[in-house]
Amino acid sequence: MNVSEPAYFIFDVVIHDPAAMQPYREKVEASYKAFGGKRLVMGGQCDTVEGNGPQGMLVMLQFDSAEQAHAWHDSPAYQEIIHYRQAAASTNAWLVKGVMPEQQ
Repeated sequence: MNVSEPAYFIFDVVIHDPAAMQPYREKVEASYKAFGGKRLVMGGQCDTVEGNGPQGMLVMLQFDSAEQAHAWHDSPAYQEIIHYRQAAASTNAWLVKGVMPEQQ
């Protein structure tokens, strides 16, 4: 059995134009689900315990591997809508590799 490390896209999104963001919101979920992505966090209360907290809404997506995460981000479906987010919001994004289940 070949078990890969899960990967997590983490976004810190400050929306400047909610109306311009709408086309992105309408299509983003289907785009990441097509690659096995799962939304783990979207907004919600964030208590900063140390350092600087997120500047905007925190979003975390889980994928089975970094390869799947990159495949989603590079996919035609996502590339077709990413410009809506980039025009309507300021975003920091990170792709973080997790640990394999047997290492937890």
